[in-house]
Amino acid sequence: MYYLGLDIGSSSIKAALVEIATGKSLGVVQEPEKEMGMFAQKNGWAEQKPDDWWHHVCNAITKLKKQYNVSRTQIKGIGISYQMHGLVVVDKQGSPLRKSIIWCDSRAVETGNKAFTAIGEDVCASHLLNSPANFTASKLKWVKENEPDIYKNIYKFMLPGDYVAYKFSNTINTTISGLSEGIFWDFKKDEVAGFLIEHYGIDKNLVPDIVDTFGMQSEVDKQGETDSGIAAGTPIFYRAGDQPNNALSLNVFNPGEVAATGGTSGVFYAVTESLSGKESTRVNNFAHVNYKKSIPRIGKLLNINGAGIQYRWLLNNLAVSSYEEMNNLASEIPVGSDGVCLIPFGNGAERMLNNKEIGTRIVNLNLNNHHKGHICRAALEGIAFSFVYGMEILKSDGIKPTVIRAGNDNLFRSEIFANTVATLIEQEIEIYNTTGAIGAARAAGLHKGDFDSFGKAIIDNDHVMTFMPFKDKTKYQEAYNNWKSELEIILNSKK
Repeated sequence: MYYLGLDIGSSSIKAALVEIATGKSLGVVQEPEKEMGMFAQKNGWAEQKPDDWWHHVCNAITKLKKQYNVSRTQIKGIGISYQMHGLVVVDKQGSPLRKSIIWCDSRAVETGNKAFTAIGEDVCASHLLNSPANFTASKLKWVKENEPDIYKNIYKFMLPGDYVAYKFSNTINTTISGLSEGIFWDFKKDEVAGFLIEHYGIDKNLVPDIVDTFGMQSEVDKQGETDSGIAAGTPIFYRAGDQPNNALSLNVFNPGEVAATGGTSGVFYAVTESLSGKESTRVNNFAHVNYKKSIPRIGKLLNINGAGIQYRWLLNNLAVSSYEEMNNLASEIPVGSDGVCLIPFGNGAERMLNNKEIGTRIVNLNLNNHHKGHICRAALEGIAFSFVYGMEILKSDGIKPTVIRAGNDNLFRSEIFANTVATLIEQEIEIYNTTGAIGAARAAGLHKGDFDSFGKAIIDNDHVMTFMPFKDKTKYQEAYNNWKSELEIILNSKK
C-alpha cells in the first residue's frame, strides 16, 4: 500500500509513491519532461493556467502507476506540496476566472508597500509577522483594482495547492499555513487578518474554509477519479507550500532546526516558537506545518536569489566542461581564494539586502596571478558567505540554530561550499537525498500523529552524510570578513 505525493512547481509537476509501512520511496516521475511555460503579458508578470497543473498532475499519476505497476486502490492517501504565494480565483462553478498570478509575478509590489505604510509597520510586524509585500493578498487587491469585472464574479480565492486538491475532490478549503503564506493570517489574534482584508476592501467571504494541515481534508470524488485515476474516496491528508514542505521533508519541525536549499536560489528556513517580526522586511515568517496557537511553530524564510544561478553562469561561460571540473579547480586554491572576492547577487533585487539590486561583482582580481580556479573557488565561497550573512540576520531575529539539514542538491554536493557554511556557522550540516514530492507522500501518514516514525523513515532511508565544522575556522573567518567588507562598501554606495 502506498501514499501519493505531489509537488506542484512552476517548472514541472513531480509525483512520488512511498510505501506506507516503511516510508521508502518507490519512485518519482516528472511532468512535463520539459519546463512548463509561463505567460508574461508585461515585464515582471508571470502567470500560469491552473488547469495546466491539473493536466500534468493527471499525466504524472498515470505514468507513475504504469511505471511501478500500482493500481488505483493501492494508493491510500494523498499529500500535496505546491509553489507558494500564487493566486487562483474561481467562480461559483469552480472554474478559474483568469490565469493564476504566480509567486514570481511582481505586479503587486507597490500595492503591498502602500499597505505596509498605511496600516503601519509595527502593526504588520506584530500581527502579520511580515510586510504585505507582493504576496497573495496584495495580488488579490490588484485584481480588485485592475480587473473589477473579474473580481465581482469571484466565489473563492485559492492557493495553487488548494486548487489541485479541489480538482480531486470538488471541495474548496485551505490551511492556516497556506493563509499565512498569502499574508492573510493574524498571528496575534490567531484568526484571518480582518484588518488587512478590510484595508484592501476584500470580501471576507472569499476566504475558503480552513482545515488542519494534517488530517482528512477532503476525498477524491467520482470526477476526480475519472480525471486522475485515483480511486474515489481516497483521502487528501496533507497540503503545504513548497518551503514548509521542504523543511518537513528534511525532518525540520522544532525550534533551532533549519532546512537549507542550495539550488538556483538559496534558502534558509528556520523553525522558531517566537512570534517576532523584527526582520519583517528582510525575512518572511509563515505558520509552519505543525503550527498551533498553543505550540507556535513559525518558519522564518530567508531567500538568497543569487546562489546556484551564479555557479551555473560560470559553468556556461568559463572554459570548463562540468561542475566536477569546477570543483576540482577550486579545490586547488587555498581558503580565501588568494584575496579574490565574488559578490554573487546577480539575480535581481535581494530581499535580505533590503531589496537592493547590486549585481554580481568580482573584486581583487590580479590578472597576473589569478586564473579560473580562483574564480571557481571565490564563487563557491561567495555563495557560502551569503548564506552565512543570511544566518546572521536570522540570529538577530532570535534564531538559535542547533542543526542544519539540506537536500543533496547542487551546492551542497560541493565540499568547499558545505564545509565553509558549516565551519562559519559552527553547526553540522546533515545531507539527505529526498524531494518535495517524497516528503509530501510521507506527510500523508502524519494524520496519525506519529512524528517519531516519520523522522525515523527519513533518517533510515535518506541520510547521505554529515559535514562537521572544522575546529580551526581562522582562515574561513578572515575570508568571510574580507568578503563582508567588500559587500558593505557596495551597500553603502547604494544608500
